[in-house]
Amino acid sequence: MGTTEILGYIGALIVGLVLGLIGGGGSILTVPLLVYLLGYNPVIATAYSLFVVGTSSMVGTFQKHKKGLVDFKTGLAFSFPSFFAVYLTRRYLVPNIPETLFTVGDFSLTKGMGLMIFFAIIMIIASYSMIKKDKPQEVLSVKQPYYKTFIQGLTIGVVTGVIGAGGGFLYVPALVLWAKIPMKKAVGTSLIIVTINSLIGFIGDVQTIDIEWTFLLVFTLISIVGIIIGVFLSKFISGKKLKTSFGYFVLIMAVYIIYKELK
Repeated sequence: MGTTEILGYIGALIVGLVLGLIGGGGSILTVPLLVYLLGYNPVIATAYSLFVVGTSSMVGTFQKHKKGLVDFKTGLAFSFPSFFAVYLTRRYLVPNIPETLFTVGDFSLTKGMGLMIFFAIIMIIASYSMIKKDKPQEVLSVKQPYYKTFIQGLTIGVVTGVIGAGGGFLYVPALVLWAKIPMKKAVGTSLIIVTINSLIGFIGDVQTIDIEWTFLLVFTLISIVGIIIGVFLSKFISGKKLKTSFGYFVLIMAVYIIYKELK
């Protein structure tokens, strides 16, 4: 086992620790780790990220369920348009994105570059949601009509399908504002949506790319160990301070990705 592979597995443990400590951010670390450290193509990296995040979120869902913090009925209802969009995105949209998006003079924006830059933009949005101070959520007195939630679910599904992320940071506010679920329960409920979306999206990938199952399963198993450790450590560490610090780290990573792809 080479040094790079060992560092990759250490990174997998850190991915799990982050998920266990703050309940999100797994894909934000997984995709750059697979692309820049382990040298995977961005399309394959986003596919592997879906499997890692989906499997890890399944473990998180079980842990939250034991604490009574998962609303399965709402989660399953909300996940339908999302997983439909994620599957179609991974199965048909991503494989059919042209290898060269456009060329201006000597500069060509390739598919891989485009995916990573789009991923970096989503990272910037995620970092803002982590850094900003939490304010009391304004809960609507009447639930939003389901057709609007359906459209919103489709939109998030396409975004998460393209970047290979779980999308928890997008689903939590949607559950709070539209499904009128308390914040703590929204975090737990989002995990079941992330689990379903990610794993079904990965099924779309299995049909279009070759999977290195040995590596992927070992990487995921190490991440799950990290989650278990992270959940234990979360009892002793301030979640808010950790989330803010991680938000700044994500912002720096996003700027680095854009610089790396465009230099």
